[in-house]
Amino acid sequence: MNPQTEVATVAPVTTGLGNSLKQRQLTMMGLGSAIGAGLFLGSGEGIMKAGPAVLISYLVAGTLIILVMWALGEMAAANPNSGAFSVYAEKAMGKIAGATVGWLWWLQLVVVIAAEALGAAALLVTIWPVLPVWALTLIFMVVFTAVNLTSVKNYGEFEFWFALLKVSAIVLFLLFGIALLLGLIPGTTSPGLGNFVNNGGFAPNGMAGIATALFVVAFAFGGTEIVAVAAAETPNPERSVGVAVRTVVWRILVFYVGSVFVIIAVLPWTSKALLSPFAGVLNVAGLQWAGTVITLVAVAALLSALNANLYGASRMIYSLAERGEAPRLFARTNTRRVPVPAVAMSVAFGFVTVVLEILYPDTVLKALLNLVGSTCLIIWGSALLSQFILRRRADSDGTPLPLRMPGFPYLSIAGLVLLAAIFAVGFSDPTSAKQLLSTFSLVVVIALLSHFSHRRQKARAAAQP
Repeated sequence: MNPQTEVATVAPVTTGLGNSLKQRQLTMMGLGSAIGAGLFLGSGEGIMKAGPAVLISYLVAGTLIILVMWALGEMAAANPNSGAFSVYAEKAMGKIAGATVGWLWWLQLVVVIAAEALGAAALLVTIWPVLPVWALTLIFMVVFTAVNLTSVKNYGEFEFWFALLKVSAIVLFLLFGIALLLGLIPGTTSPGLGNFVNNGGFAPNGMAGIATALFVVAFAFGGTEIVAVAAAETPNPERSVGVAVRTVVWRILVFYVGSVFVIIAVLPWTSKALLSPFAGVLNVAGLQWAGTVITLVAVAALLSALNANLYGASRMIYSLAERGEAPRLFARTNTRRVPVPAVAMSVAFGFVTVVLEILYPDTVLKALLNLVGSTCLIIWGSALLSQFILRRRADSDGTPLPLRMPGFPYLSIAGLVLLAAIFAVGFSDPTSAKQLLSTFSLVVVIALLSHFSHRRQKARAAAQP
């Protein structure tokens, strides 16, 4: 048997971490990570680019994330590990590939942590200007650092209720939207479905608009991959990840496509209300408090993402340290089996970034976000490619898998083709092309640093008697 087919057998969970995450927490984490401020506040951008045809963009992007989740689910069930796609990339393509994917994801998360803390504070100040943005940002960072330092069980419960709040808001919005479209709201006339064909038709900007929106909306699904990381800290990961993947993928499509359908039906794609689309829909029915409610929900969405990203970043650098790709210090855990140094390192970068952003507004954070802006596309690509390689290896050796991605190899290839199409669209636009080139440059730098690090390690090993 090929020695690397160990990925196809159910491996023990990383010994230093706990296993107290519950099934409901894992499932809600997957849902909550995908439902963020990008949906509540940013979905209008895609609609303004493609018109009603943005639904096609969401369906394509949603199909891609379903394929990625299936691929990750197969690998996570076979080998639950806090390094997740970094570990799978290492097994499929070598140590440098694994280290590059792991460090890339870690860098993305620690930068986004700072952005989410600042964003949540800035939003909250607009409706509750009691404290300055910097003070609220500091409070958020301290609180969620404390949450992540207690225990994974407490973190999971905290994230469960945060995610439940967001999901409940989406469900209520969908029910309200259906009632509005059916003319069941007193004093409000149903807008019907005319907005799907008015103002230039279903696709007013043609295929170009759909393609441009596809690149925008793809990032809305970022974060779902954290399920593969968190699965390692559940008591029965091979079962938990399967349930989470099956539950998350269809609910994400219902929530995203359903919400966007309601927004398009109620608001013309040319409307300025799309700058805050959920509030715009509620305002149509005369609910003047809608803007405040949506702002609070968006704040909760950002804080939930901050909490999840700090967890994910700490587990990734923990895994890198375990594999010798980061200082061993970050592989230490306390008596509650929490990787304290890993949490501290992950949040420290966020604190530094926040301070620099306060001192130099719209400079440091903007540059960092541009650098890691397309990271999720690289991570998804590595997951699909790793699954393709490892699945072929397992099938060749006759190794059983506890969870199998359906339609292999055709759906794995389809996922890679969809991803390539998104990259092609991105490179066709000067702004997104710059972002992609920045991310690719970062990938090259990390890969080179990893290569030289491995060479030094081999040289030291050879020099030892």
